[in-house]
Amino acid sequence: LCALANTCIQLQPGFLGSLATHNSLGILAGLLIGKPLGILVFSWIAIRAGLGRLQPDVRWRHILGAGILGGIGFTMSIFITLLAFPDDGLINASKIAILAASLVAGILGLAILKWGAGSNQPEPS
Repeated sequence: LCALANTCIQLQPGFLGSLATHNSLGILAGLLIGKPLGILVFSWIAIRAGLGRLQPDVRWRHILGAGILGGIGFTMSIFITLLAFPDDGLINASKIAILAASLVAGILGLAILKWGAGSNQPEPS
């Protein structure tokens, strides 16, 4: 809540249009596709390499749900935005995209984990 309150996002008329820019689409894709995919793939590699194992009650859909929750990386994304972009308009548009992606990631991650918690039957390997 503190991080959200201190982001200084300025919501001006037409702010949703900023989500259709290449920059914002890249942020959305990175947080909603890249982070979950990276977490899922590297978890799979670690388990296949014998560096770890899934606990008996944990399924791959749980790892996917946790990976999607990784897209909430709100504070670090805002920090990187402030370092990467010199233009205030681009910074604000990026913050809006980060906030939108974090919201979607939170809702999707919760939905997948809630759905995944309903069944503890083994999945095929």
